[in-house]
Amino acid sequence: MVHRLVVEYGQPTDPAAFDRHYRDVHIGLAQAIPGLQRYTIGHARSLGGGTPSAYLIAELDFESAEAMGAGMSSAAGAAAGADVATFATGGATMTSFDVEDVGPGGGAAG
Repeated sequence: MVHRLVVEYGQPTDPAAFDRHYRDVHIGLAQAIPGLQRYTIGHARSLGGGTPSAYLIAELDFESAEAMGAGMSSAAGAAAGADVATFATGGATMTSFDVEDVGPGGGAAG
């Protein structure tokens, strides 16, 4: 089973500086976290118009909650976590969950 960490970054005061730091520094730090299996990002867009509360959303997949805990408590995980304060002027919210595939062919019925 996959365990996913979702990081939602709020609207930064300087989007260009945020993107530059995220691309040039933070991605490398996050990719070094032990046990990381998949790492995706995307800039949020509002479906109803207006500015979404999230600016960028990152999804980090691990084999299990235990693997995520071990990775995030490692030196690399601590470095990535500490880096967030250096660029995320709009704040960051983290949540995690076990992924359950309920899509077509995914198994569970809706």
